[in-house]
Amino acid sequence: MTTIKEPRPENAESAGKPDGEGKLTLAEILEILAGGRLPLRFTAYDGSSAGPPDAPLGLELKTPRGTTYLATGRGDLGLARAYISGDLEVHGVHPGDPYEILKALAGELVFKLPPPRVTANIIRSIGVEHLRPIAPPPQEAPPRWRRVAGGLRHSKTRDADAIHHHYDVSNTFYEWVLGPSMTYTCACYPRPDASLDEAQENKYRLVFEKLRLKPGDRLLDVGCGWGGMVRYAARRGVKATGVTLSEQQTAWAQRAIAEEGLTDLAEVHYGDYRDIAETGFDAVSSIGLLEHIGVRNYPSYFRFLQARLRPGGLLLNHCITRPDNRSEPSTRGFIDRYVFPDGELTGSGRIISAAQDVGLEVLHEENLRQHYAMTLRDWCANLARHWDEAVAEVGLHTAKVWGLYMAGSRLAFETGGIQLHQVLAVRPDAAGSVGDLPLRPWWTP
Repeated sequence: MTTIKEPRPENAESAGKPDGEGKLTLAEILEILAGGRLPLRFTAYDGSSAGPPDAPLGLELKTPRGTTYLATGRGDLGLARAYISGDLEVHGVHPGDPYEILKALAGELVFKLPPPRVTANIIRSIGVEHLRPIAPPPQEAPPRWRRVAGGLRHSKTRDADAIHHHYDVSNTFYEWVLGPSMTYTCACYPRPDASLDEAQENKYRLVFEKLRLKPGDRLLDVGCGWGGMVRYAARRGVKATGVTLSEQQTAWAQRAIAEEGLTDLAEVHYGDYRDIAETGFDAVSSIGLLEHIGVRNYPSYFRFLQARLRPGGLLLNHCITRPDNRSEPSTRGFIDRYVFPDGELTGSGRIISAAQDVGLEVLHEENLRQHYAMTLRDWCANLARHWDEAVAEVGLHTAKVWGLYMAGSRLAFETGGIQLHQVLAVRPDAAGSVGDLPLRPWWTP
């Protein structure tokens, strides 16, 4: 969210009290670190303030505990802790959609490392007592090293715990955020002014067409969520099976299937995708699951899905990616502790390579990152619209986590920090044939 740069020589003499004489206020400390260029108004419990008085956006540090969180949390974790706990308040934005203030912080606030004497004075002014870590808010997951008690990373037990942390919040809460489609993955907007529900329906249409599904076919949807793809396919005569590690998603999906009269064609099971024994599916869809798999498990993941397909069957993998194939895949900071424990992202090239290396033939890939930014925009609008109900359902702290996470993710998709790729592949038969696939893409974009 912010970056650190080495100071220019002149900063040493212009930064508040450069000789270390006198205690700095919290506002003065922030001005020093920001090089005197604050894009918003900052006020603190010690009575100090900084930044433009008439700024439309503001941060208010309300308690000494907030100072401790900010001083001891690495990266974005300190800011998140202070905000979620209520020790740091934002002004000028809705807590369900703090996008504008995150955009201002990311685009205009650049922290600079002051000279040693100034740094020493900052430390003295903050106080040693605020440099000792304290217990984080209860909504925070433990660090990765402490999660070993729940099993090795991406073991079935630990994956179930991670899915429960994020997806078993409240079906009612998700209904308010996601809307009638109950689809918690990137939509595909046919027009800039399309509604969220229209865009989600269009996404399912795109996946359905890419997989060349037709009445009588069999579809396996792994990580099926609330069963949106399963029900979409069943309405069109496809025998669809979904699996999810979320008990709440399973219950909601099974009820929706029954209410729509689709029980003869659609089914959703609670469990790990690795326990699916059936084979011979005409198609497999994986929409938003790979983020939870772990990069080192890609070979076994694609090998397993390939084994579920008949020769000539198609696989569509839809997942969040990084813009390169070199970055460390493990998520850090706020996202790992509050949103997706044990989540891992990598580049589309690494995903394609893993699919190819097990014998799948990749036919097509495309990047939908701008669509995900629009999806998150609409989810935030839904959360803001239903804020009071959401807070009553899941509590203020959890609702704030979701607003912060979705607005921050929107910004990351807009700036290319993360992307969304769909990869389409086929399982060739023993002779290398892929059946009667058309020579060029057969779906409507």
